[in-house]
Amino acid sequence: MSEIAASGPSVLPSSGSPQRREVEFRGGGFMAVPQPLYSWVAFAGIIALWQVSISAGWIDPVFLPSPASICIALWQLVVSGDLWIHMSASLSRIGTGWFIGTGLGLAIGVAMGLNSSARAVGMPLVSAIYPVPKIALLPLLILWLGIGETPKVVTIASGVFFPTIIATLAGVDAVPRNLIRMAQSFNMPTSGIIWKIMMPSALPGILSGFRISVSTALILVVAAEMIGAQYGIGAFLLTAGNLMQSDDLMAGVVILSILGLSIGAAITVFERIFLRWR
Repeated sequence: MSEIAASGPSVLPSSGSPQRREVEFRGGGFMAVPQPLYSWVAFAGIIALWQVSISAGWIDPVFLPSPASICIALWQLVVSGDLWIHMSASLSRIGTGWFIGTGLGLAIGVAMGLNSSARAVGMPLVSAIYPVPKIALLPLLILWLGIGETPKVVTIASGVFFPTIIATLAGVDAVPRNLIRMAQSFNMPTSGIIWKIMMPSALPGILSGFRISVSTALILVVAAEMIGAQYGIGAFLLTAGNLMQSDDLMAGVVILSILGLSIGAAITVFERIFLRWR
C-alpha cells in the first residue's frame, strides 16, 4: 500500500502551473454601510458655508438669516417659555390625531386584507378619497364641528388614516400564503393566525407606513394651525412670517426638523425591538 501511495500523483503544483489567487468578494448587494462621520462632516460644511455667505454679504440676512441668529432666536424661545407652549399644543394635536387615525387604519386595513367583501367595498373608497388634500376639508370640518381642537384633530386623523390602511393592506398581502395554509391545516384558530403569523410578517410594512403617516401628521398640524389656532408651531410660523421675522421663521422650521428626526428615531427604536426576528 505504501508503494502505491508513493507512486500516486503528487498534489503539489508544478513549477510551471499558475499560482492560485483569491478573488475579491463581489456579492455585497449594495448593502448600506453606516458612515456617520461623513454625515456630520457634510452637515458641518453646509452650516459653515451658510454662515460665511451671510458674514461676507453674499446673501441678505433678511431673506436668509445666519445659523448664529437662528440659534439666538431658538434660545430666546426657550428662555421665554414660548417654545414649550407652542410645542405642547402641536404635540397634543399630533398625538391625538395620529393615534386615532392609526388605530382605525390598522383595523380597517387588516379587515380589507382578510375579507374579500371588505376589500371590494373599501378599496374604491380609499382610492377616491386618499388623493384629496385633507387640509382642504378643514373649513368644512370647522362648519360641522365648530371652532376648537376637534377639527384640527380630525384633519390629522384623516390624513393618517389612509396611508395606514394602504401600508397595512400591503403588509398583509405580502404574508407568505404557505404559512397561512400550513397553520390552517393544523387547525390553528383564526385569531392565532392573525396574531402569530400575519401581524409579525406584516409589521415591517406597517412600520414603514408609520414613517409616512407621521410626516403627514406634521404637515397637517402646521397647516391646520396656520388656518385657525392661537398656539402651535404653525401659528408661530404664521406670526413670524407676517412680521417678517425671518430668524424666528427659520427657528420654527428647525424645530419641525428636530421634531421629525426625533419621531423617526423613535420609530427606528420600535423597529429594532419588534423586528428582532428578522
